[in-house]
Amino acid sequence: MKTNIGGIDRIVRLLIGIVIVVLGFNYGSWWGLLGLVPILTAVTGFCGFYVPLGISTCKLKKEA
Repeated sequence: MKTNIGGIDRIVRLLIGIVIVVLGFNYGSWWGLLGLVPILTAVTGFCGFYVPLGISTCKLKKEA
């Protein structure tokens, strides 16, 4: 798996995931478990949904 999520994207996903998990916990809903998806993608730096769309938000390293 190649990293296809950049720094800002990771931060946003992590924050959104935490908010979803906390809201699910506060309301006693199993829907809060969906917050684990953006958290996991932020931690791994890979989004499977980006692959077929050809999207990458990480900066490309310039070859020397």
